[in-house]
Amino acid sequence: MKINCVWEHNGEDSILFAENFAGAFTRGSSLRLALEKMPDEIISYIRWAGGSAPDSFECEIIQEKKSELTVSDADSDVIFDSERGELSMSEYSYLKNLALKSARDFLALYKAVPNKNQSCLKERRTFYGQVPRTALEMYEHTKNVNEYYFNEIGVPADNRGDIFECRERGFSALEGRRDFLKNEVYLGSYDEEWSVKKLLRRFIWHDRIHAKAMYRMAVRTFGEGAAPDLFGVGRGEGIGEF
Repeated sequence: MKINCVWEHNGEDSILFAENFAGAFTRGSSLRLALEKMPDEIISYIRWAGGSAPDSFECEIIQEKKSELTVSDADSDVIFDSERGELSMSEYSYLKNLALKSARDFLALYKAVPNKNQSCLKERRTFYGQVPRTALEMYEHTKNVNEYYFNEIGVPADNRGDIFECRERGFSALEGRRDFLKNEVYLGSYDEEWSVKKLLRRFIWHDRIHAKAMYRMAVRTFGEGAAPDLFGVGRGEGIGEF
């Protein structure tokens, strides 16, 4: 199987996105390290999304973005070339269902953590401030990008309710626009380009970052079996595990 990779980097520090598996990613202090992690990431992603993993993988860099952002902390603003241009309803529906599944699974993972306010992780700061340490902090951070993401493509949204409810409402508001499948590119905050397809990928990607961190924190804090590995991320890395 060929994995089409989008490489965003600041010097050697790299984020590698799988363009044909929305939200799948690896990070590394070099492109080589990020590439080495990609097969395991795709296997865990396919396991989560539903499907059978192939026996072999071939990674191909199809797009490169040189960045001034702190990519080692998963700061990203790239828009894929494939995230421009009209969307079909079938592609939109598939990606939307993945984004809603991701929200539902993230909520289930959060609810399973024994103590939402306890964590063994040390305090650490990144580009956006204090890194979430507890399950509650990780959940609130992940949920509360909802309003921001939808607003970047001109869709009124909020963060009320749980992560699934507010995301589902946002998609309903989006679908109320007759032309949403045109997938127009918007210039959002900090001159970052956004489209409907990028938004869908960003939700899955952002959930995946913090699901990895929450699962690993729960295991380290409370022991094996403390939380279900719903995302298949046991081998993956979370924030702070570059």
